Amino acid sequence: MEFRHLRYFLVLAEELHFGRAAQRLAISQPPLSMNLQQLEASVGARLLERNSKRVQLTPAGRAFVPQARALLEQAQRAARHAREVAEGTAGSLQVGFVGTMLYRGLPPLLQRFQAQHPGLRLTLRELSSSEQLMELAQDRLDLGFVHTTRVPPGLSQILVSSQPFVACLPVGHALAGRGGKGARRAALAPAQLRGEPFAMVSRAVSPDYHDRIVALCGEAGFTPDVRYELRHWLSVVSLVAQGLGVAMVPQSLARSGLPGAVFVPLDAPTGTYDTYCLWRDARESAALAQFLAVVRETPP
Repeated sequence: MEFRHLRYFLVLAEELHFGRAAQRLAISQPPLSMNLQQLEASVGARLLERNSKRVQLTPAGRAFVPQARALLEQAQRAARHAREVAEGTAGSLQVGFVGTMLYRGLPPLLQRFQAQHPGLRLTLRELSSSEQLMELAQDRLDLGFVHTTRVPPGLSQILVSSQPFVACLPVGHALAGRGGKGARRAALAPAQLRGEPFAMVSRAVSPDYHDRIVALCGEAGFTPDVRYELRHWLSVVSLVAQGLGVAMVPQSLARSGLPGAVFVPLDAPTGTYDTYCLWRDARESAALAQFLAVVRETPP
């Protein structure tokens, strides 16, 4: 059974006249008759009765009409959807992201993309950088927003944002300056955090930036007293906000709004906390190209 057979049959069912049906289909009557015979052979039942006076549907033919129409409509929808996916106006994308991106431009980027491409569906998954690299390698993500310079072969990248580290302190900490609503310290030296209990994202989750913070402390002449190793930067800030330690965190986390935490610039070069958008070189998708175009429009 072919879709051509269904289309010819439905025109015949409407016209109940081989000559008029052939004219509508822009074919001659013999191929129309042959296609009907092929369809009936495939179905295993007579669908039309005709004699010298008239053409009429059999009971089987009347029952087949709505099913044939539904099949054609479904095929047309499938073809239209396939064209839209090929053109990048429909489809879906699996997007990975690290939590700090919620405070570093990801929400407005997503809003801008959805406004420009309402037919594309985004599914967001919060994952660590190492988890995203694994998911990208196994083709379970279309793209990811990561914090790592250890990009394996086969992946392309765009620098999305770059920011310094700042000190994160409990609101009442002596190094935070005055308490309450008073003025805060303008900056502090990393060496002033010597001897403080540190909260830090674990090395297993973010080796690049775990090592960066340890190196910053080393450059200031001390080894950090790491008491808490956590999976998420927000967990680090939350723990500090509860007065359990101090931390060095990306500057964007000052926008997290967690009460009890104060963010103070460091007066020494910290290097930058960089965010990259990664995707597989071999990944060919119009929807992905549309998303990357929006990413490229966003300044670092």
